Amino acid sequence: MDNLAATALPDLWDRLTGTQPDPDLWVVLATMVAALAVVVPHTLWRISRNAITIAHEGGHGLVALLTGRQLTGIRLHSDTSGLTVSRGKPYGLGMILTAAAGYTAPPLLGLGGAALLGAGRITLLLWVATALLVAMLVMIRNAYGALTVLLTGGTFVLVSWLAGPQVQAAFAYAVVWFLLLGGVRPGFELQSKRSRGGAGDSDADQLSRLTHAPAGLWLFLFHAVSLCSLIGGGRWLLDL
Repeated sequence: MDNLAATALPDLWDRLTGTQPDPDLWVVLATMVAALAVVVPHTLWRISRNAITIAHEGGHGLVALLTGRQLTGIRLHSDTSGLTVSRGKPYGLGMILTAAAGYTAPPLLGLGGAALLGAGRITLLLWVATALLVAMLVMIRNAYGALTVLLTGGTFVLVSWLAGPQVQAAFAYAVVWFLLLGGVRPGFELQSKRSRGGAGDSDADQLSRLTHAPAGLWLFLFHAVSLCSLIGGGRWLLDL
């Protein structure tokens, strides 16, 4: 048993820290088309947006912890909305960064994932994503949210452990493309809702009250982060 552990642990570490060959260009382009296919059509977006909500609320939660706030729970709902609750001062830099992290988290995660894939770290990307999902699961406070995160995390575990290198690469590229492309749409949806007088308590409106800056300025920030992440991440993925 000791010999097995001594052999398995270095092999596991080599897999985690080593590099894997880039997939063919057609695979990269096919995964981009597949991501577009679940982001653009409204019927599929209503389902796939759940994954963006996981990243959105996870961003709130992670930044809340990093800024010293006490994270008390995360809820994910079937209408693709979510709620992250943290305790601490209801003002100040920590609260501002926490509020700003939601809409910026999916595209920034996609950008970080693209950087890892550009460096050939496919296995590392899959394991980091799995670890983040497991950490988030601990803070989920409703059944639908737990089921959503479990299914998503389970998919990452199955691909990481059972799939071959080519399938892992295709899956990793599809996930990153989805975060980059799917991270753009929520900002425009929020802008559309606000133009019709809705979403009065959105992240942009909360940030406006916290900073006394117009909500439109924060919407511009969300758009800038998502579009710049898409451009930068896309260049890494396409090896331009």
